[in-house]
Order: sequence, then C-alpha cells, then structure tokens
Amino acid sequence: MPEPVEDFLEPVRQSAPGRTLREVLTVVFDAVGEPVLGYFLLINTSYLVLIAFAALEFARHLRRAPFAGLDDVAVSPLALPASVIVPAYNEEAGIVASVRAMLALRYAEHEVVVVDDGSADATFERLRAAFGLVEVPRVVPDDVPVRQRPTSVHVPADGRTRLVVVRKENSGRADSVNVGVNVARYPLVAMVDADSILDPDALLVVAKPFADDPDRVVATGGVIRAANGCRVVAGRVVDVRMPRSFLARIQVVEYLRAFLLGRTGWSKLGSLILISGAFGLFRRDVLVEVGGLDADCIGEDFELVLRLHRHLRRARREHRVVFVAEPVSWTEVPETARVLRSQRRRWHRGMWEVLWKHRSMTLNPRYGRIGMVAVPYYWLFELLAPVMELLGVVLVVLGLVVGAVDVDYTVRFLLVAYAFAILVSLAAVCAEELSFHRYGRWRDLGRILTSSVWENVGYRQVTAWWRLQGLWQGLTRRTQVWGTMTRTGFADETEAAGGTAGTAAATTRGGTS
Repeated sequence: MPEPVEDFLEPVRQSAPGRTLREVLTVVFDAVGEPVLGYFLLINTSYLVLIAFAALEFARHLRRAPFAGLDDVAVSPLALPASVIVPAYNEEAGIVASVRAMLALRYAEHEVVVVDDGSADATFERLRAAFGLVEVPRVVPDDVPVRQRPTSVHVPADGRTRLVVVRKENSGRADSVNVGVNVARYPLVAMVDADSILDPDALLVVAKPFADDPDRVVATGGVIRAANGCRVVAGRVVDVRMPRSFLARIQVVEYLRAFLLGRTGWSKLGSLILISGAFGLFRRDVLVEVGGLDADCIGEDFELVLRLHRHLRRARREHRVVFVAEPVSWTEVPETARVLRSQRRRWHRGMWEVLWKHRSMTLNPRYGRIGMVAVPYYWLFELLAPVMELLGVVLVVLGLVVGAVDVDYTVRFLLVAYAFAILVSLAAVCAEELSFHRYGRWRDLGRILTSSVWENVGYRQVTAWWRLQGLWQGLTRRTQVWGTMTRTGFADETEAAGGTAGTAAATTRGGTS
C-alpha cells in the first residue's frame, strides 16, 4: 500500500478497537475466506458452462435455419392457431403501434387479445379510434379463475381484423393475462407486454417447437433485448443500435448474458425453469390445468413455469420447456437509477417468493433435473449471489483497513470475483456476435465490450445492494409497492410523421422479465 495510506490507517490499526476488529476479522477470514473465493469461482465457471452449451445450440440452430421452411409454415393450415395476449395499463404512448405490429406478425392464423386493465389514460380511446372498435355481447368462460371479470368486450367493426379488446377493473398484470386466457380461442397462447416490439417472424419461430414435438412441448420462450437507442418504424425495429444511456448499455450486456446465453444453456440441458413474461408461448389446455398465473406472486412468470414442471412431473407426463434464441422481443430497459432500483428489488423479491413457495422441489429426485440441478442452482447462485458478493466486498475492505487481510488475498479475490466475471461477459458478447451479429457498427460493438468491463466497477455492487434489499423485503414480508414506471416510449418514425405522440411518456407498472 502507498505510504500515505499506511500512515493514515496505522493509528486505526493500533487502537484498541482496531486491534479487536483485526482479531475478529482474522478469525472470520480464516473461516470464510477460501469458501467465498470458491463461491465466486464456481458461479462464474457455471456461467461459462452455460455459455458453452448455448454456443453449441446456436451452432445447431444456424445450421438448421436455412432448412426450417418458415415460409411454408407461415401459410400452412396445419399450424396451430395462436392467441397473443397483451395486458395493458396506461400504455397510450405506444399501444396502437404495438397492436398493429402484432396483428402483422407472420403466422398462418392468430388473434390479438388486448386486456385493458382499468387504464387511467387514453389507452382504450386510442385503440377505439385506430381500429373502429364496437362493443359486442360475448360470454367469457371461467376456465381460469380471475379476480376481475371483463366489463365489456370490443372488436373492430370491419369484421376482418382479428383483434379483441377486453375492458376490466384494475387488478394487476397476472390477473389481466388470466382474463386473456379465458377470452383466447386458440390452442396456443402467447403472453406479450404491451410495450414490447416483436420481430416479424417471432411468433412463427417460437411456435415451431410445438410443431416439431407436439406431444411434449408445453411452453417456449423467446429472447428479450433492449430497444433503447434502436430505430423503430411502424412498430418494427429496423436499425439496431446501442443506447446512449450508460445504464441502458450495461443492461444490454446483462440481457445478453442472462436472457440469451443463460436461458439457451438451461434449455439445452433440459432444465429451463424461467420464461420471460414479456414473451412466452404456452399450450392453453395446460395453462387451464394449472390455473393460469398466480395473481398473488410478484414473479408470476417464473412461478408459472416452475408450477408447470411440478404439475406435469407429479402426473408423470413427459414434457419439454424450450427457449428459442432467434426471435426477438424488444423492450425498453430503465435509464434512471430510481426505476432500475425498483425493478431489481422486485425481481429478487419475486425470485425469493417463488423458490420458497416451491421449496419442496429442491434436491427432490421426483422432479428430475429440475429438482436436482436447476432449482438448487437458483437458490445458491441466483438468490444468494448478492449476499455473497457484498459480504466479500465488505470483508475485503474492512480487512485492508485494519490489516487483517494481505494484498495477496485481495488480488486473488478481485481476480476471481471480477476479472473472471469480465471474462464471462466478454465470452457472452463474442458468442452472440459470432452467432447473430445484431449490432452492425464497430462503434456499437466497442460500446458493448466497454460496458462488459464497466459493469463490474460500481454498477454490479450497487445492483447487488438493491437485490439484497428485495430479498430482505421478501424475508420480512413487507407489503409490495409496485410504484410507477415512467417510460419514454419508442421513437416510432411512422407515428411521428402522422402526428401521433409516439414518444410521449407513459406511466406503467413494470412487469418481470
């Protein structure tokens, strides 16, 4: 250490409290130092393993892509029809462009079901004006229990547009999706956030596993990417660019590593237990069997997939949950610390509630790889990760201050905890770039690589603290306050030309990803 720093710390170390703290920390380091290092080594190694499996799956996908026959499937009368459910709350800024894009998805036969969850803005009025909606008498079945039944059902007056808009009192996203499941007419049900933008072939590709393996596939999920900074025309992302915001850029790297590489790896291992609520496709009959989404759970998308595995394993029914890496759902990620903090607290609290609710699956051979591998992994390396990370940082800093830890240990800790993590992020970026090459500019690629490094300097520690707060809120069972999530909306050039406020701010409740 530099001499001025040593001179400053020496009185602290030599004081009675300093000596006592040093003795205590020395004992603590002797007990937990090596295990903490081993933990970081294991978690980053596990990420590399998942990335390796994902890379193998990407290579297989790219080899088969030219022979997938999507053009034939898009017009085939044998393709299973699908209902796209869009829960909407205060989404006036972009709801029209979003619905138009979903109606224009390439697919043999699909409908769009928008569930207006008691919006306080002009969400419904925008839809009525754009599509000429008229109210119709329609009996909605009670296949899935709901808290708030529809107050009215509306369809376009032209009789051709396959759109249904359901109005109801506010009861939350999960209950709105359940209402949509009851309204849906088709055997496949897609759940898509109202502020998401889907690639034109997204529904077509994510439905393909159902055609390839109709007896076993019960759910599929598509990848979520950050749309911040991208150019949007007519509800489509036409030019992929890195965001200008520092926070959003780092989240691009996070989404690549966790949502693309991580879930592809788990899918390859046959142990996928999380499909994003922003873009997932399910068999309607199985959804009805398990009672739809749990409206009392914060992480309702995670809980649903885990409950599907539990239900089907208990019934001894062979099944598969598949992640498809190619179709993309673009979503706006938080660009302010306040919104990001709320999101990460909610995500981690939701993870705790789901894992605790299904704790009997942990290390239970009855549930196969799900119970023996995936669920324990989420307990150890997802839920406890912020605890271990902050514990390591605090111990190292205090140990340096009072002289209870040497520089050797500090260097080893930093190399294992952060240099290895940077390597993992860079490996994820390289795997994505070699497979899909979504970012075509060298400048954007440089920004991704730079963000992979800066993610571990400050950002990671702050988000670990927020996640720890979410875990604590779950443990203490504090009342969950969703708060408001202010979105700027997408800069849709078509809407701008037509005078529609496509970039106006929208206040929504953030869903889980």
